[in-house]
Amino acid sequence: MVIDPAATDAALFDMDGTLLDSSAAVVASWTQFAEEHGLDVDEVVEAVHGVRAVESIARFLPAELVESETQRLIEREMSLTEGIVEIPGAAALLAELPAAGIPVAIVTSAPRELAIVRLEAAGIPIPPVFVTGDDVERGKPAPDCYLLAAERLGVDPARCIVFEDAEAGLRAGLAAGAQVVVIGEYTSPTTDDLARIPDYRGIRIA
Repeated sequence: MVIDPAATDAALFDMDGTLLDSSAAVVASWTQFAEEHGLDVDEVVEAVHGVRAVESIARFLPAELVESETQRLIEREMSLTEGIVEIPGAAALLAELPAAGIPVAIVTSAPRELAIVRLEAAGIPIPPVFVTGDDVERGKPAPDCYLLAAERLGVDPARCIVFEDAEAGLRAGLAAGAQVVVIGEYTSPTTDDLARIPDYRGIRIA
């Protein structure tokens, strides 16, 4: 994949599954949540990727439990940092793009405190524009987070590249009007016409 600075105003990166691999932590924490509440583990784990925890929990529990259970889950996730690693080439690309005149942002559904813990565990620096699930009223698949990142960077969303790995995030990037690139192996009808990369090691800046 080649990124052309003349055609790209910014690069916007999801975090989990896109910049870093936190799959073991995500599966472990949501499996425990599902088991505690007598829910189908596979159904829960499949539903939560790329979505804010508060909105995921609201799908499965009564409204009066959502706030407390969200906080419990986040605290659990913050303790699960073993095995969190960088997606190959991610940190290098985050440094290379601004040097080539393409600003970057991280745009994650995770709450800020959890996102910081995971990025530090993976050794990925946090750029000046860092949008988390705490910053928007509507999480992915709504486009709000990507629109906010573009606004903070002062760029047109239509001239941004969004890197995503999950359905909710892919739909959010498309709804924001951005060019969307799939990283990893996830497939759905949404991904049919999108560019795809396995990781960042093959990216060139024109």
